[in-house]
Amino acid sequence: MALQESTQRSESETSSPRRSPRGFAAMDPQRQREIASLGGRAAHQSGHAHEFTSEEARAAGKKRHARAAAAASEAPRA
Repeated sequence: MALQESTQRSESETSSPRRSPRGFAAMDPQRQREIASLGGRAAHQSGHAHEFTSEEARAAGKKRHARAAAAASEAPRA
């Protein structure tokens, strides 16, 4: 009986009540885009943003497609 009580107590203690979104998550999607856009502009102006060349983008795409193909061939088939 004590085991059941401790199990029930621990379950209720670990579950947290649902909270409403706060901060960035609670904002209107349009406002989120505006803020993100400002951050991107600031990064470019300060020189911290990276712009891919066509060659870099092509190489990144090849790597990604190679990984996806390898993962698909390793996945078990049902």
